[in-house]
Amino acid sequence: MQAYLITDEQILKIHHTSLAILDKVGVQVPHQEMLARFADAGARVDHPAQRVFIPSALVERALQSAGKTYTLYGRDLTRTAKFGQGARNYNSIAGEGLWVEEPGGERRPTSLLDVATAARFGDALEALTIVGAMADPQEVPVGVRCVEVLATLLANTTKPLTFWYYDRAAARWLNEIMIVLRGDVQRAERYPLCYPFFEPISPLRFPFHGIDLLFETARLNLPVPIGPMAQMGISAPGTVAATLAQQNAEILAGLCITQLVRPGMPVCYGGICHAFDMRTTQMIFSGPEQAIFGVAMTQMGKHYGLPVYINVGLTDAKRPDAQAGMEAGITLMLGAAAGADIFGHLGISGMDQAASLDMLAMQHEIIRYVESTLRAIDFSDEALGFDEISAVGPGGSYIDRDFTANFFRRELFFPTLLDREYYEAWRSSGAMSMEERIRERKRALLASHQPEPLPDDISREIDRIVAAARQETMAGQPAGVLR
Repeated sequence: MQAYLITDEQILKIHHTSLAILDKVGVQVPHQEMLARFADAGARVDHPAQRVFIPSALVERALQSAGKTYTLYGRDLTRTAKFGQGARNYNSIAGEGLWVEEPGGERRPTSLLDVATAARFGDALEALTIVGAMADPQEVPVGVRCVEVLATLLANTTKPLTFWYYDRAAARWLNEIMIVLRGDVQRAERYPLCYPFFEPISPLRFPFHGIDLLFETARLNLPVPIGPMAQMGISAPGTVAATLAQQNAEILAGLCITQLVRPGMPVCYGGICHAFDMRTTQMIFSGPEQAIFGVAMTQMGKHYGLPVYINVGLTDAKRPDAQAGMEAGITLMLGAAAGADIFGHLGISGMDQAASLDMLAMQHEIIRYVESTLRAIDFSDEALGFDEISAVGPGGSYIDRDFTANFFRRELFFPTLLDREYYEAWRSSGAMSMEERIRERKRALLASHQPEPLPDDISREIDRIVAAARQETMAGQPAGVLR
């Protein structure tokens, strides 16, 4: 099963339009060191305007040098997320400012305790490949926030991680934690734990800190997803084709930046553009346009030979209801069938309205459904079952056959949350809705699952680093150094 939307000719048309945008319109890069590197690499630089005009030859060199495969490793090195290697990966949201305990309830500011809860919950969801912080803890000062988040994540899951990086100073402390976790610099580079998400600001601008921190993450050669969130009609032109072209140009410019920081740095093509709703004046998380963007951007990224990150499997609904299931299911299925490597920031209630474990639990069931749909089918002689069909013959039954007993567990999808009961059995067990089943499963997992603890010596050393980062950050002193 493979989903395609745009033709090879249209892919090339988008590509050439993007190259023209970079060469003739340019991008804003508010970082003096990066401007100098662009100039040295042959780009035309307007220093007063901090504007770079990138020639196609520089884009092509960056595409050739960029690392196109990589693997993230949890603190348990057997728990991995593979990119550019034919695998599909799923991650919970890197962090939201608000948290909703129960769908439809009041929202509150997120806390570090929410990070611990989200990590433990993500650790329990077997199909979730990368565990996100889900919370951007508001009580922690922003300069040290990502350092405390990483330490909390490591204490509560053994999987690869995602969270929001802040700046170059914080990235130094994050590097120190990863070195302590792995044992030395070489192993920290060989077994990357996470990545900094590099998000251009549409249209055609880059954030200073987003560029600056790459000089630190490059010391461990951490992979970099490049994902502008261009919105059709507000921060991108009002057509699908133009939005694709601008988003592609922004990604290609970001790719050039990564390769000017460190040639060979692994990257991921973040095709996460969205449409803008002119009625509600809000970004659309999961309309039909999102399915289109997901498939088309996957085709663009794969055209360049890059692993691809798309925003599908999301929903504009605020609770895990019929709308949420429809939107998340349709967009995730199409994006997965298109061949992307990773999907969405799961666990969001509505369009960045809050983080929700209930929503994540529902999306996890959708992931399992999608993965079962896209599984490889066994067409061996045994599986084709000619001898079995011959033995049963016309009018027989297969229900009591060894063949059925031997195969049904691997041939059937068994849901955790979906209802397949007879009507009376469903009524007698409480006539529960999908939302009620989700709530019950959430509570059961949180009550029962405990991740493997960090070794005491590593935990103490991470605590020391966090304390030092907090002290120096609060004092306004330079952050720690890579050892």
